[in-house]
Amino acid sequence: MTTDIENPDIKKVIQEIVTNILQDNQNNEFSRNINDDLLRIPVGVSNRHVHLCRKDMDVLFGEGSELTEYRELTQKGYFAAKETVTVVGPKGAINKVRLLGPLRNDTQIEVLASDRFTLGIEPPVRESGSPTVAPTITIVGPKGTVINNMGGMVAWRHIHMNAYESKLLGVSDGDYVKVKTQGEREIIFSNVKIRIGEAFRTELHLDSDEANAASIKNGDFLKIIL
Repeated sequence: MTTDIENPDIKKVIQEIVTNILQDNQNNEFSRNINDDLLRIPVGVSNRHVHLCRKDMDVLFGEGSELTEYRELTQKGYFAAKETVTVVGPKGAINKVRLLGPLRNDTQIEVLASDRFTLGIEPPVRESGSPTVAPTITIVGPKGTVINNMGGMVAWRHIHMNAYESKLLGVSDGDYVKVKTQGEREIIFSNVKIRIGEAFRTELHLDSDEANAASIKNGDFLKIIL
């Protein structure tokens, strides 16, 4: 049995099918390109630093003192301050640890895993902004000292992402993804937490220990593995 493809009705159906297939292919390619672009994210590498609350700022730098902006950070409203402190552990001290602003509700000391050798502590790995019981660290400023046993930690690797891009990628706040480097010595970072905010600029945050181990630097691009 043969089909008369010259029949106007049959030709119309065939044309509609071909058009739909071509449109689907274009949509899939467009979607793939969007996702490929979104999956490539810049890296922000952070060194050890300290976030202070108002009370501890007053003790360390004087009542009513304020942080002085040194340079803006990628995330809107956040900055590295000119002010620095010394952090002291049972074994030793690290000088000129930079403060980040603005001030927080709770003081937090974000150290590197390798700092345990200098300070003589075993800091837990925690999400930034999550106070937790931690090894005692003394913070020394020009006007006084603060003993802190709640804020010393190694920051959990994470991605800041705005709500629009998170919807396109199908990820939610608190999800975990993998991220891989590029090149001959490819490394995959697992358990990277997604942190979503309306004003966030998408960026992967690693500390300098992690970045050095993977031979990556500020501004490099890595790829999310969903």
